[in-house]
Amino acid sequence: IVMRGASILDNEAEADKHRVITKAVHEHGGKICVQILHTGRYAYTKEPVAPSPIKAPINPAAPREMTEADIVQTIADFAQCAAMARHGGYDGVEIMGSEGYLINEFVAPRTNHRSDRWGGPFENRIRFGLDVVRAVRERVGRDFIIVFRLSMLDLVDDGSTWDEVVAFAKELEKAGVDIINTGIGWHEARIPTIMTSVPRAAFTEVTRRLMGQVSIPLITSNRINDPQVAEDILARGDADMVSMARPFLADADFVNKAAADRAEAINTCIACNQACLDHVFSMQVASCLVNPFACHELDVTVEPAGAPKQVAVVGAGPAGLAAATLLAERHHRVTLFDEAAEIGGQFNYARRIPGKEEFGETLRYFSTRLTDLKVDVRLGRRIAAADLSGHDHVVVAAGVVPRTPQIPGIDHPKVVGYVDAIMGRKPVGRKVALIGAGGIGFDVAELLTHAAGAGELATYRKEWGIDVHYTGNRGGLAEPDMPASPREVWLLQRKPTKLGEGLAKTTGWARRMLLQKRGVHMLGGCQYLRIDDAGLHLRVGDDERVLEVDTVVICAGQEPRRELVAGLEAAGKPYTLVGGADVAAELDAKRAIFQATEFAVEF
Repeated sequence: IVMRGASILDNEAEADKHRVITKAVHEHGGKICVQILHTGRYAYTKEPVAPSPIKAPINPAAPREMTEADIVQTIADFAQCAAMARHGGYDGVEIMGSEGYLINEFVAPRTNHRSDRWGGPFENRIRFGLDVVRAVRERVGRDFIIVFRLSMLDLVDDGSTWDEVVAFAKELEKAGVDIINTGIGWHEARIPTIMTSVPRAAFTEVTRRLMGQVSIPLITSNRINDPQVAEDILARGDADMVSMARPFLADADFVNKAAADRAEAINTCIACNQACLDHVFSMQVASCLVNPFACHELDVTVEPAGAPKQVAVVGAGPAGLAAATLLAERHHRVTLFDEAAEIGGQFNYARRIPGKEEFGETLRYFSTRLTDLKVDVRLGRRIAAADLSGHDHVVVAAGVVPRTPQIPGIDHPKVVGYVDAIMGRKPVGRKVALIGAGGIGFDVAELLTHAAGAGELATYRKEWGIDVHYTGNRGGLAEPDMPASPREVWLLQRKPTKLGEGLAKTTGWARRMLLQKRGVHMLGGCQYLRIDDAGLHLRVGDDERVLEVDTVVICAGQEPRRELVAGLEAAGKPYTLVGGADVAAELDAKRAIFQATEFAVEF
C-alpha cells in the first residue's frame, strides 16, 4: 500500500501480468523476488493507517490508528500478496520491514504507543512483523524464498536498540525467514544515508555486527556501486550478499561487465538521486541522470544510422560526451573538440567538491566509451566555425560561461569567480560572501567550509551523529560532532525565498542542514549595493549592512556559450544546440544528458 492507483498484487489477473518479467529472468538462469510493503503512515492517501495516530513529519496527512480488525486483515493481505507473487512466477518475496514503513512502525516505540497485544513491551511490538512472516510462510510453503528487510539502524529518536535488532532477527529466523536484508534509516531521519556525499559501503559494519547472531544469510546495502567494493565486503566477511539498486539503473550491464573484468566500462551510479528517487517522489517515471535509457528502454533505442555522416561535437561536457558516444555507436564519424586539456566540462568542477567525487566516475566511463568507439578526440584547442567546414553537422555543446552581475565594484580584487575558487586558481580568504545560492553556490559553500579530513567514514559519522555501535540513544543516534569550519561564509541570494529551493528534493534538505551545521549564514532577499575595500554592502529589507569579508565569490548563474553559432550560420553549416549551450538557466546535467541523448538517437 503506497497510494491509490499504485501497483497491486492481490489477484491472479494482476499476477499473470508479472509472468513476462519472471519468465525472462528464469530463461537466463536467474532467481527473482518481489518486494511487498505497506507504507503505513507514509502512504500517499487522505487517511493513511499506522499503529498509533502519530503524524509523520514528511507526510501532510495524519494516520488513523489501526483497529484489531485492520491488523488481522493486513496480515492476511501480506499473505495473499505473497501467494500471488508465487502465482506470477516469482521465486520469493522480500517483506519490507524497515525504512519507517508499517512493520517498522509497529516495532519502534517512536510510532507504537498502543497498550494492547500489538504494543507496549518489545515482544508485543514485534508481534505484527512476526505474524506477517508466519502467515506468508504458511501460505506459500517451504520451497519459496522469504527475505525480510530488517531496520538495523533506525537513525531516529525512540527507534530500536541493538539488542532489540538482534532479538528480532533471531525471532524472524524462527518464524521462517530465509534471508535478512539490511535496512538503514527511516525516510524521516535527518541523516543522509544514500546520497553521493555518503561514503561507499558506509553501513556494512552494521550488518557485520549481526553476522553470527543468526544462521541464515545476511545482505548488506547502501552506497555499494562498484564491483571491487562489493568483493571487498564479501572478502572481509561483512555480509553473505550485497544489495544494489540504483547501480543497475545507471548500467543494466553492470554484472556482465564485472564478470568480464571490465569494471572500467561500467557507467557508475553517482548517487545523485536526481532522476531516480526525485522522480519517484514527484510521481514521475524513474530513470537515471547518467543513463537516460533507464526505464525507457522500449521508448529510446539506438539503431545504426542509415547514412552515416561526419559530425563535429564541440564541447566535451556531459551533453557533448553523451552526444559524441551515441552518435559514434550509431556509426557516424565523430570528432569531439574541447579547448580544455581534459574532458568533463562542468563535471570537472563538480568532482572537486567534497562529497561529489563520484562525478569523476562518469568521466572515467565516458573516457572508456570514447576509446572503445574510436571517437577522434581533440583537446586543448579553441575551435572556430572555419575549422569545421569538412563536417556535415555540428553539435554545439560548448556549455556555459559564468554570469557576471552588474554590481558596483564587481572588478574589485577581492572578487573571485566560482571556477577560480573551485579550481584553486585564486586565493580565498577566511571570511567569504557567496553571491548566488543555487546549486553552484551550495557547492562552493561546501568546498570552502570543508575541514581537512572530512568526508572519511569516521568523520561522516561524527558530522551526522551516527552511532553504529549503539553506545548511546535508541536508533543508533549520537550527538553530532561537526569539525570547525576553516572559514566564515555568507550564502546570499536576491530572491526572498528559502535558499536552495531548486535543489534536488531528496538531497537538498541534507545540503542545507550541512551548511547550517557548519555555521554558514544564509540570507535571502539581498540587494547588492557595492563591493569595496570595506567588503560587500547589502540591503536586506530596510536594513543596510556591510559584510566585512576578504573575498566575494560570484555564483550568480550562467549564460549559454554560443559564440560559434554566428560563424556556423554565416557558413550555412547545419548545427544543433544541446545542454547548457541551449539552455543555461538552472544548470542541469540531467536535462543536458537527456537532451543530447534524444538528439543523438534521432539524428
